[in-house]
Amino acid sequence: MVIGAAQCVERDEVVTPLDMLERAAAETLSRAPGAASHIDEVHAVGILFGGGDAPASELCRRLGLDPPARFTTTIGGNTPQWLVGRAADRIAAGTVGAILIAGAEAVRSQRVRPLPPAPPAPGGADPVEGDPRPGLSATEMAAGLAVPAQVYPLFESVLAARAGRDPAEQRRWLGGILSPFTEVAAANPFAWFRQTLSAEEIAAPGPDNRVAAEPYTKRMNAFLNVDQSAAFLVTSLGKARELGAAGGCAFVWAAADANDVWHVSERPDLAASPGIAAAGEAVLAAAGVGLDDVSFFDLYSCFPSAVQIAAAALGLDLADRRRLTVTGGLPYFGGPGNNYTTHAIASLAQRLRDTGGLGLISGLGWYCTKHSLGVYGAEPPPGGYRRGDTSSAQRAIDATSLEVAAGLDRPVEATVEASTVLYDRKGQPVGAPAVATLADGRRIVAAAAPEELRQLDGQLIVGARVAVEGSPPRYRVVAAARRGVAS
Repeated sequence: MVIGAAQCVERDEVVTPLDMLERAAAETLSRAPGAASHIDEVHAVGILFGGGDAPASELCRRLGLDPPARFTTTIGGNTPQWLVGRAADRIAAGTVGAILIAGAEAVRSQRVRPLPPAPPAPGGADPVEGDPRPGLSATEMAAGLAVPAQVYPLFESVLAARAGRDPAEQRRWLGGILSPFTEVAAANPFAWFRQTLSAEEIAAPGPDNRVAAEPYTKRMNAFLNVDQSAAFLVTSLGKARELGAAGGCAFVWAAADANDVWHVSERPDLAASPGIAAAGEAVLAAAGVGLDDVSFFDLYSCFPSAVQIAAAALGLDLADRRRLTVTGGLPYFGGPGNNYTTHAIASLAQRLRDTGGLGLISGLGWYCTKHSLGVYGAEPPPGGYRRGDTSSAQRAIDATSLEVAAGLDRPVEATVEASTVLYDRKGQPVGAPAVATLADGRRIVAAAAPEELRQLDGQLIVGARVAVEGSPPRYRVVAAARRGVAS
């Protein structure tokens, strides 16, 4: 069960991420008096900027904690939910009693006044938990892909093509999906942007809402420039009663994890997530419930394509009256690095305390790559906590990986599966990466030849025929895609 959940936001004072980590953890412990001496492990979600190499140990030093173990994590927005699942597994098995999970970022402060790096930890670096593999392959990076804001638009291009929409039409449609997220953020005291935006305000390009990568405007991207933190304790009902903190908590009913094919270009379908589908089916089965039994959802919302892919994988309608976020989503609540899902869990715990019912959290890492899902309830699970089994589904997913060509020694034609155009802050196109399929079935990831950029400006070319050559590969369009024909 989750107890003592706390969230913090700083809009004025200049702070470090370790300051924010301390604030959230201290408030968590204040809500569970006496818990500090019962904590077996402290897990600090990996801090992207300025946290040093021993954030969990530094947190313990500041709070006077002395747990037997302390850890930090690899990169991944799935890690907070993944940590909850691991904690619940071990608590249910009786190997640990209570685990503190906390995370923070202070990017806003570091933009106001650059801070010195955290000093080396006297006791050495914290052990790192999680999958350490990089999110992109060398061939993907050679095509100009480096960060999520350049990759998730590729997924969106496939969704737009299947719906028969051009980039402007897709933007307008996405505005309608995202506007309800801003309504949730406006009512959330911990959200960074507390104003409701219309679909037009989200979708229409303008001086303060440039197109960053086709078809996404700035207001469709996760917002990293925040100072936010969150923390909670995971423990058993018995331990919570012992601490006098059994009231006002959320019970972990089930957890499940799965990955999609690791590298984006190797996935058979660039707009679907068998990993989310597998983890979703497993976590609901383990909890003994169906989607209709769930009152609240929080789907990881770093970019619109992540929301659409997750909703489709779970069988949810994008217009579901229950809403798909309890925070307001990463573009509007804020996207504090790897730690957003800690906020989602804390927000869900509050909802469950206030109204009862069940909630489902979906955390996501890298490029719709790593997935961790949890079902939570206001009451204890009738059959106790259970782990959802995705082992056979994971083997089946891994077996679908496609071969990717690293380069070509002569021009070869290929069909574009996904594309985007990347823009600088002045609105000039600076790149146009694409994923395409060769006649022999292999995939290839290529950047547009420089002379192609002007004609690609404002375009998505899914279904087009391109000539690809070189190492790293570069492409030229030889035949445009037919409107409304998906790859």
